Amino acid sequence: MKTIQPIIVITGATSGLGQLAALELAKRGAHLVLTARSEKRAETTRNKIREIAPSAKIDFFFGDLSVLNDVKRIGLEIAAAYPRIDVLLNNAGLHAFEQRITSEGFAEMIAVNYLAPWLLTHTLHTSLMQAGHARVVNVASEASRNHGKLVLPDDLTDTAPFTARDSSAIYGKTKLLNIMFTSELARQWDGSGIRVNALNPGFNVTGLGRELWFASVLERILTFLHIGDPRRGADIMTRLTVEPSFGEVTGGYFNVGSGASITPVYPGGNAEMQNKLWKVTTQLLEQRDLLE
Repeated sequence: MKTIQPIIVITGATSGLGQLAALELAKRGAHLVLTARSEKRAETTRNKIREIAPSAKIDFFFGDLSVLNDVKRIGLEIAAAYPRIDVLLNNAGLHAFEQRITSEGFAEMIAVNYLAPWLLTHTLHTSLMQAGHARVVNVASEASRNHGKLVLPDDLTDTAPFTARDSSAIYGKTKLLNIMFTSELARQWDGSGIRVNALNPGFNVTGLGRELWFASVLERILTFLHIGDPRRGADIMTRLTVEPSFGEVTGGYFNVGSGASITPVYPGGNAEMQNKLWKVTTQLLEQRDLLE
């Protein structure tokens, strides 16, 4: 009997944790569907995967995840190419140290870290349903504990300037939104067969302040000291993506290493606030004609 290859969509797979997870999933026989901005980085990633899994199926879809119209287009292209998707791993993210506003008027960190995965997940809903027992895995972070104060709906459209010092709270807020989105999506899709979970990948040197001039030096030092090993973060991503033990839970938030359940910081676990976030996000994307 022929084994059906699981079709796994991964964002942010041309570097860092996403690339490590893609490598591991290729070894396990997955058909990888990866998003990328750069054709050069995509080709480098393809070659790395082929070195360890020569027969791996790898397809790329190109676009800028900070531009929500690109996100919608990519989602529709993937859905058209793959009527069945087994896993969506929303991994792409960034920590910006200054405010940058996208061509559509959104703060870049909010667009990439929260609105893009929300919209891509929505766009791939039908293909995920067709798998019968699909999974959505969202990469969140315990940085969410340093989120300042959540104000909805204002935080979704806030484009005020910030300093490098202030950036941590804004990054943390985007990760809090990922956790809240995960819980509400699990409720919204209850009974669909789709399992939705989030994870904390821990501190990883690969995502360490790429915009800081000393980041590469600091990364080498921390790697030498065995601090922030990205393989641990990639491991929990892989486990949530394919391990049977995580295939029966939904709406959870799990920790790097042990895989233990984490109770998110307030209001991350508040059902009323989760639902409010869902509604204001839906309204915002509908206003921009981004939802079908």
